[in-house]
This record gives sequence, C-alpha cells and structure tokens, in this order.
Amino acid sequence: MAAMRVRQLTTAAVALLLAAGLGGCSDGPDPARTPDPAPASADPTSGTGDVRTADRTAVRGGGKLRWAVDGVPATLNVYQGEATADSALLAHALYPSLFRPDGHGRLVPDPDYLVGAESTPPGKQPQVVTYRLNPRAVWSDGSPLTAADLTAQRAALSGLDPAYQGGRPAGYDAIEAIAQGADPHEVRVTFRRPYAEWRSLFGPLYPAAETATPAAFNRALTGGEHLSAGPYTVSGYDAAGGQVVLARNPRWWGDQPKTDRIEFIAAPPEGRLDALDQNRLDIAPLTAAVDQAVPAPAPAASATPTASAAPTDTPAASGTPTAEAAPPGAAPEAAALALRRAEGLHGVIVHRAVGASLTQLTLNSAHGPLADPALRLALTRAVDRRRIADAALTPLGLPGAPLGSHLLAGDQDGYRDNSAAAGPADAARLFDEAGWKRPDTGGTRTKDDKELTLTLLVPAGSATAKRTADALTADLGESGVEVKAVTASADTFVQDQLAAGEYDLALFSWPAGTSPASEQRPVYAKPRPDADGTLDLGSNYARSGTEEIDRLFDRATAELDPAARLGLLQEADVRIWQLGHSVPLYQRPELVGVRAGVAGAGVWGYGWPRFQDVGWSG
Repeated sequence: MAAMRVRQLTTAAVALLLAAGLGGCSDGPDPARTPDPAPASADPTSGTGDVRTADRTAVRGGGKLRWAVDGVPATLNVYQGEATADSALLAHALYPSLFRPDGHGRLVPDPDYLVGAESTPPGKQPQVVTYRLNPRAVWSDGSPLTAADLTAQRAALSGLDPAYQGGRPAGYDAIEAIAQGADPHEVRVTFRRPYAEWRSLFGPLYPAAETATPAAFNRALTGGEHLSAGPYTVSGYDAAGGQVVLARNPRWWGDQPKTDRIEFIAAPPEGRLDALDQNRLDIAPLTAAVDQAVPAPAPAASATPTASAAPTDTPAASGTPTAEAAPPGAAPEAAALALRRAEGLHGVIVHRAVGASLTQLTLNSAHGPLADPALRLALTRAVDRRRIADAALTPLGLPGAPLGSHLLAGDQDGYRDNSAAAGPADAARLFDEAGWKRPDTGGTRTKDDKELTLTLLVPAGSATAKRTADALTADLGESGVEVKAVTASADTFVQDQLAAGEYDLALFSWPAGTSPASEQRPVYAKPRPDADGTLDLGSNYARSGTEEIDRLFDRATAELDPAARLGLLQEADVRIWQLGHSVPLYQRPELVGVRAGVAGAGVWGYGWPRFQDVGWSG
C-alpha cells in the first residue's frame, strides 16, 4: 500500500469542506437564526428549511431583489468543472428540473415541467420510465421540451464519449435508450440495468442546443444569448462588474413571477453584514460571514511592551498552523459578535436551520495506529456525539442533535440511528482489549511503550470547526487519547491533506443528497489500485472499505422497491459503523439574512427557491 501513489482528486470534492462558504440554498458552513419576535410560519414538513412563507396572493407584484452571491459564475452548466454553488442557484431560476426535493429530501414531480412519471414495477425487466412532460413547457425561443433534450443530455453525461468534458452524474450511464412515446410530450427512457434513483436525473435539464455535441457542451454557459426555460431569463451578465440580472421570462407558462428583476450581486462574505446594514442587499447567505468572522484588530501596542500586551492565542509568526495555534479568523468570540450584529440589524430577519450536510470525523485506516480496526471501534465509541453537537450548535441557537447515520440526515426520509452497531458503549474496555492501556495514574494510553497520540485535521478559519475540534480533543482526552489539532486552508485541505493521507483524524462535511445509494457510494467504496499501482480513493478519504459494503450499495442502487432499498442502505450503514470508517457528528447549520418584507426566502435545506414566489409582501 505504501508504494502506491494516490490518484489526484477533482476540485469538486472541495464543496464538502466545513469551511466552504456557499450559497443559502446549498451546503454552507455554520451558524444560526435570530430570535424573531414574529417567528416565520414554519411548515412542519419543511425538514431542514426555514423559509418565511406567504400566500402568493399576499405578495405584491413588481420591484426588484438584490441577492448576494460569492461571484459571477464562470458557467451556468452545473455539470462542468467550473460550476459553483452560485451556478446551481441561478440554474434553478433558468432551467427545468423534472423533480424537486421536498423538505425531507424526497424527490417529487415539479408540475411546471412534469405532469407525471412512472417506472416499470420491481422485478420487471427492462426498467422503462415514462415521463409525461407539461405540454405548456417551452424554451425561451418557443420550442417545446422534447425527448431530444433528454437524449442529448444523456449523451453528454453518460461517459460514453470522452470528448464531453465535465462531471459524470450517477445514473446516466445506466440508460440504454431514450425515445418519444405516444406523442411529443411523452418520453420513454429504457435502462440497461435497473436504476432506483432515476428521479434525480434531468435536473437541471439543458436544451439540446447546449448538450448535443461536445463543442456545445464544453463551452462556458454564460450570458443571455442561450435558451432557458424557467420563470426568469438572463437580461444582464457582467462578470467584471460582479452582477447577473434576471428578468421575468415572457414565455413562462406557470405562476407568474412576483418580482420584475433579481440582481445577483457578487459580495464577499466579510462585507455582507455591512451591505445589509446599508440597504445594499435584500437576501444574503451569512454562514461564512459569521463563522469565519475575523477578530477586530488589537489596539496599538505601547512603546514599552508588557507581558499583558502579548496575546497568548496569536498564531505563530510564520503563519504555519500548529497544534496550539487558533485557526486564523476562527476566534469563537469574533463569530459570536458577528452573529449578534446580524441579529441586531434593523429591518433584517435572520433565518437559520441545520442544512442538508453531514459533518463527520473521518478515521484514516492507512495511517498510524488507526490501521487496527479494534482501535478504530474503540475511538468511535469514545466520541460523545451529543457533547460534540452541543458544542458546535448551541452557541448558534440550534439544538445539539447528534447524527447516528452515515448516509441520511436526521430529518431525511428513512433516517435511523445505527450507532449501536459499533459495539459496546464501554469505550474504555474496547481500548483495553485493543491493547491500549491507561496508566493507573491516568493520562495518555500506551501500547508497546508508545503513547496514543493522534493528529486531527481541521479546516482553518471556521469558528464552528474550532469549537468541534476543541470538544473532540477534550472528549477523547478523557478517554486517554491525546489529540493534536492541525489546521489547513480550504485551498489545501483536499489536495494537500486529505489526498496525501498524512493525518489520523479529519473533520469535514459531506452533502446529504436526495439519492444516497448512488451519491454516497464513492465515500465508502473500497479503494482499489489501478494497473499502474495508483490507489483510486474515489472520495473515500478514510481508505477503508469492504466488498460487502460495495455490494450493498450496488444492490440498493438497483432496487426499485423503496422499502427494500432503504433496508439495504440501513444494512450498509451498520457495516460502515462496524468498520470504524467515520463518526457522524451533526448536520451543518446555515444562516441567511433576509430583508423584512421579503417573502419566500430563507434557508432551503435540500431544495432551492421557488423563484416565482419570492417577492415583497404587503
């Protein structure tokens, strides 16, 4: 194993980092929602979401909204390597998704695009899905959505033609053929092998003109000259000026958009509180603005230094993170001040909810003493997940709810806590049985005269990550495990740290997708060497896996009966717990600031805004 080199990993994996500041409808890092004297009317079925709802009839027509994004996207094609969370946000206003997630991660037909869809029953081969497209659904040139659009997208994303540059979403390679059905609005998709999570396909769906050839697919999808089929169209795309402007689609057939114009404005997270305070934004994701708040500069030192003038928590002058140094910009007190300021902004409501993202502790099975599965299980049981969740979430005003599943979020359909599968709760006994004994006087456990000291890789610049790391360090210390935290920036966390594997423990997050069988498999699939000796990790940074777990995922992906599929996923999760692969901790929080009077905006959890409903109330 040591002689193998690790395959270079794609930058798409960076989207999972705890420290990444993404948009309000995606997987942003950490925070909360303000105490609100007039609480939002939360839908009890909304799951992770926290959106101030209003009857469309109570939302007045007209006006504009100013919406903060990290930057003007280099492309609106979410399947290209340059795509960002902002690409996805805008794409949902411009392009069809045949299905959309509800608050619990269940995919349901979007009636604006899909009248209905039906798959052949379990056990019948081949699997054929019949889609009934909305006859009123048209692209912005007036042409209808047809089988040609689905056919072209399948060709681009199936991996059959390497000339198409971009991602390879699961499921498209399982399609054998696509054909028109009884009329132009019926589409029949035949699968070469059963694919249970077929509802995740064709969302977003792009016009055939953008996907039918490699040349068309590979070009950047920007500007207003391209076809779209959403409630809005692009009326301005100014990368240099940092703004994308959407206007009502004159050919839109559904509920008419309430807002005339939406301006997506590139605004760095550190400036969003000021922008809201100065009435320059109406909707702004604030997770990074709060979680990565930088402490205020210290007062100028006096001419005669004294002992009290030297802060004890200042990082080393070299800038190299050390176990003792606080992550840059991650001072919890700075985050608390930023949150307090957000909550106190006049005319701004701060929405918070746990997001559709799973923060977990990865155990590197290919490094140091954690190569022993018995020790991994002991450490898994030593982690007090409730204590960790409390430390991370309660400062943000959210309940410290721990996770018990690697594959499903706590509010996701089918969630079950499988943590008991890791073994007896008596971690001390498990450590002893693994040979790591604690001295009678206490302190760090030892084996063969070596102390049990582990490194913990933590994203720099996140107050929530620091609180989590501090709680983990204290928690494991009480069990006789010494933990030394090492921070890494988001730029180096994946390629230089996770990929290299020179760590024992790592703290980061994974999205909780609506198609767990296919989306989560790469995280837990057994790494395999290529012919040249390259170790293909996929996304399995723990570097542990089994043939049985792989088979359970494969069976779940092909199981068309929902109850049977969920049973296979639960069994896979049990095996992952028993492997000591990782420890689920909590769902990562999200925070969004919304100007008072704006309806239909907030934290969307698994889904995305229904743009035609977002507007000014009253």
